[in-house]
Amino acid sequence: MSSVASAPVRVRFCPSPTGNPHVGLVRTALFNWAFAKHNQGTLVFRIEDTDAARDSEESYGQLLDAMRWLGFDWDEGPEVGGPHAPYRQSQRMDIYKDVAQKLQDAGRAYHCYCSTAELDARRDAARAAGRPSGYDGHCRDLSAEQVEAYKAEGRTPIVRFRMPDETITFTDLVRGELTFTPENVPDYGIVRANGAPLYTLVNPVDDALMEITHVLRGEDLLSSTPRQIALYKALIDLGIAKEIPSFGHLPYVMGEGNKKLSKRDPESSLNLYRERGFLPEGLLNYLSLLGWSLAADRDVFSIDEMVAAFEISDVNPNPARFDLKKCEAINGDHIRLLDVKDFTERCAPWLKAPFAPWAPEDFDEAKWQAVAPHAQTRLKVLSEITDNVDFLFLAEPAEDEASWVKAMKEGSDALLRTAREKLESADWSSPESLKEAVLAAGETHGLKLGKAQAPVRVAVTGRTIGLPLFESLEILGKEKSLARIDAALAKLTA
Repeated sequence: MSSVASAPVRVRFCPSPTGNPHVGLVRTALFNWAFAKHNQGTLVFRIEDTDAARDSEESYGQLLDAMRWLGFDWDEGPEVGGPHAPYRQSQRMDIYKDVAQKLQDAGRAYHCYCSTAELDARRDAARAAGRPSGYDGHCRDLSAEQVEAYKAEGRTPIVRFRMPDETITFTDLVRGELTFTPENVPDYGIVRANGAPLYTLVNPVDDALMEITHVLRGEDLLSSTPRQIALYKALIDLGIAKEIPSFGHLPYVMGEGNKKLSKRDPESSLNLYRERGFLPEGLLNYLSLLGWSLAADRDVFSIDEMVAAFEISDVNPNPARFDLKKCEAINGDHIRLLDVKDFTERCAPWLKAPFAPWAPEDFDEAKWQAVAPHAQTRLKVLSEITDNVDFLFLAEPAEDEASWVKAMKEGSDALLRTAREKLESADWSSPESLKEAVLAAGETHGLKLGKAQAPVRVAVTGRTIGLPLFESLEILGKEKSLARIDAALAKLTA
C-alpha cells in the first residue's frame, strides 16, 4: 500500500549554508529524495540563507557539490530553476515582508515591544508558579496609548504570530497522531526587530508558495509543527496557501555516549567521509538504515532498491545510533560490488599527491592493475589503498616500527635466511609456489605458515597487515623481494 495519496507529491530539502554538510542533513536529503523518486514526485532543493551572520557562499557551494557527489538530482532549485524561483531565501525578502504585513493587516500577527529582560523575568515568574513559561501574550492587545508609550521609549518591535486558542492535532507520517494544547504553543516571533524574517515565517511561506505536499524533516523540528499548522491556516484564509502539507519527523541520529549527533562531532562531517574514501552508495546505504530498513535480514542494497521499496510509514520513530564500524563495513561491501575497472578509477585520487608518499614517476600502472583485484577484497574505505600498495612504488618498504617489533621475534633471522633460500628457487610466476617455499621454511623451524610468513611480509611490505602476501611477492618481483629480505637480515644482524 502506498504511503501517499493520489495528488502529485512535492517535497523539499532546504538546508542552511552554514559550515560543512553533516550526515544528519544527508539522511534527511536521502529520505526526501527517495520519497520523491518512489512516488514519481518532485524534489525542490531550496537554500535557507536568511541568516547573514552565519551563511556563506563557500558553504552554499559545498552544499551543491555535496548533492552532486551523493548523486541527488533535484527537479527545482539552484542551477535547475523552476516555476517558483528564486530558490534562495535571501532573494525572496520582499515576499516575506509582504506576507508579514498581510498577516498583521488581518489581525493574525501583531507588534511585540517586550524587551529580552522583561520576557526573561516573566518566564522565570511563570516557572516559579508552575505555569507554562512561553510567551504570555503581553502585547497581544495593546492600546494605541500603550503603543505610543513604547515608541516614545525608543523600542523597536518584533512581529509575533497570534496563535489560535485551540488544540492542534495532526497525524505525523512517522509518529502517528499528535496533539498540542494551546498553553504549550504560545504566540511566537516571525520577524526580528530589524525587519529580518525568521525561520518560523520563511519556511512555511516558501512551502506554501512552492506547493509542498509533504514535509519530511528531523525530530528536532517537531515542536514547531503546531505553530506552522496554525500559520498555514492563516495563509489559506489569506489565499496564499492552498493546503496544509503532511508532516513526517525523522528520528534523531545518536552519536557517542547516546547523545544526539551534532555538527560539532567529528564523525558527523560529510567531508570526513569523502576524504576517507567512502563511496556515495555505501554511505547512503548505511544512512538509510538510520530509521529504515529494506528487510530485517538484509543490510546491503543499492539505492535503486531503496527507492523501489521506500515507504515513509516504514520509518522507525525511535532514535537511531550512528555506528562508524558498521558504516565502514557496509562501505567495504559496496567496494567489493564494483567492477575492477570502476574500483581502480575511484582509487585514483589516493594514488597521487598529496596522499601518495612515492614520486609520480615511480608509480607503475601495470603493477597497480595487477594488484587492484587483490586490494579490492580488503578495503573498507578507498583511502586505505595508499598504505596497502605503497610497497610496490617505494624504493624501500615503509618503516612501521610496531610491525617490525611484532614480527621480528628471536629466530626471525634464521627463518628469513631459510625462506630466502627456498624463494630463490621458487617459481615466481606462481603465488602457490611462493607460498610452498615459505611454508617449507616454516616447517624447517617448527613454525606454521601464519608465523612463518609474518617476518617475510614485514621485510617486503613493511607492515604486518596488508594484501595477500604471495600475490604481492609475485607482483613486486623476485629481484626486489629478495633484496628487501636481504635488507631486513642486515638490519636484524646489525
